[in-house]
Amino acid sequence: MENPLEQFSIKKLVPLDFNGLDISFTNSSLCMLITILFIFLTLGLCLRKRDIVPTTGQAFSESIYDFIRSLIGETMGNDGAKYVSLIFTLFLFIACGNILGLFPYSFTFTSHIAAVGTLSVFFLILNIVFGVKRRGAGYLRTFFPEGLPWLMAPLIIPVETLSLLAKPFSLTIRLAVNMSVGHIMLEVLGSFIIAMQIFGFIPLIADMCIIMFELFVALLQAYIYTTLSCVYLSQAISGEE
Repeated sequence: MENPLEQFSIKKLVPLDFNGLDISFTNSSLCMLITILFIFLTLGLCLRKRDIVPTTGQAFSESIYDFIRSLIGETMGNDGAKYVSLIFTLFLFIACGNILGLFPYSFTFTSHIAAVGTLSVFFLILNIVFGVKRRGAGYLRTFFPEGLPWLMAPLIIPVETLSLLAKPFSLTIRLAVNMSVGHIMLEVLGSFIIAMQIFGFIPLIADMCIIMFELFVALLQAYIYTTLSCVYLSQAISGEE
């Protein structure tokens, strides 16, 4: 592959058009579907038997669940108990999507702003819905915190609105950029493996090290994305900044 950015190209696998709207099934859609199926099958196999003495698979699944519960407890307190399933699903989807992109001939959908941005906007809408449901009309205090003089409203309300809308943007850029940079490095070093011929083992070793580092980054970025999502959700339902 001469262009390292070519690996991020969206390719139509099943072209579909609905009244001028392109709804084709792409390589990105395929990898999302594979990620979802992998999560369902893995958890299904791990939790197939629930013994008093946990099996390895059961203990692994429960450790991830406990990790998410502790994360929610630290960021949201007791208010976050009802959102454990939502945050647990979010973490698994991002983490598995990141890791899937490290396999040959796969596609890293978490490197695309369109895919991650849609997920981030969806969670912004959920934050607003949960905030209004929990606080009612008090949610409007998000745009004008209590205690400020009304004369500052023309300044504070636009600033707070922009701050709210910037949250999904910051989540999207952070995840997409971090996943893209690592894969570009892998592709560039991969081209040196062939070009250097007999000395190709040098970039090969570097490539292997970067793959291990990218595995760490994949989990770290899923953790950061999930943590920030919990913080933003906590702010929406509690009104605390």
